Amino acid sequence: MELSQQQRERKLLLIKVVHTVVWVFYNVVIFYLLYAVLTNRIDQWVWICLGLIVLEGLVLLVFKKMCPITVVARRYSDSTRDNFDIFLPNWLARYNKEIYTTIVFISVLILVYRLAMT
Repeated sequence: MELSQQQRERKLLLIKVVHTVVWVFYNVVIFYLLYAVLTNRIDQWVWICLGLIVLEGLVLLVFKKMCPITVVARRYSDSTRDNFDIFLPNWLARYNKEIYTTIVFISVLILVYRLAMT
């Protein structure tokens, strides 16, 4: 059964909302990790954050560097824009992985330094 344009737009809107909520959640995870290592507050939440980040990395590897939410969103849009499936500026959607991978990498380097100094 073919969906109407209005049904496709509603489904894509729901996907964009869910994708944005997941993105915000991972921002909290990543920036908590950065905050914790910068302030030397290495606690159980740091390890939970790292576990969540590793899990997200594995998901991206399985889906060939593409978020599975984007894969689902492709069913409802032909857009070539990087932000067709999320409420982010196009530039941020385009460079999202590079920006956050760099922040995580720096956080892990600081964590290793902190652990080595104790």
